[in-house]
Amino acid sequence: MYKQEEEKAERLDLVSLKWNDAERSEPECNEGLTKSAGSHVKVIVPNPEVLSVSVRRRFSASYKARIVREADACTESGEIGALLRREGLFSSQLAEWRKQYREGAETALTDNKRGRKATANPLSDENLRLVRELERTQKKLRQAEMIIEFQKNLCEILGISPARVSSEEEK
Repeated sequence: MYKQEEEKAERLDLVSLKWNDAERSEPECNEGLTKSAGSHVKVIVPNPEVLSVSVRRRFSASYKARIVREADACTESGEIGALLRREGLFSSQLAEWRKQYREGAETALTDNKRGRKATANPLSDENLRLVRELERTQKKLRQAEMIIEFQKNLCEILGISPARVSSEEEK
């Protein structure tokens, strides 16, 4: 009986479904039948304990890109389904990742952080302030040039030399 189960496992080529902890946020996976180095097939029972607080799974951009590339490489019927079962993913996740991958390759697959997104360059506020200050300074310069031009015209009308007026003011 035991030998029949082992042969069945070899025919089905059941292997251990181990996931890389760096890529997955789940602590464990349901493994089922596995081949071992010896002649015995062992059945690993999943941990029945249910966590009180659910944890949202997060996938890195490199993991998403790798899965999309693996799915694109699948040519046989049922390979994509096997890939999704092996990785514990849903077809909707793969469809969304494919769409993002097509739009912008790995840059579109970056990890999405919650909260307000930085929309402007941090230096843009200072740049705007300096532009406004420059405009005010240029306006004052134009006014000062206009006043100087008016004073020159007035001196010409009155017949006074501008140099004599400025030297009298200094005394």
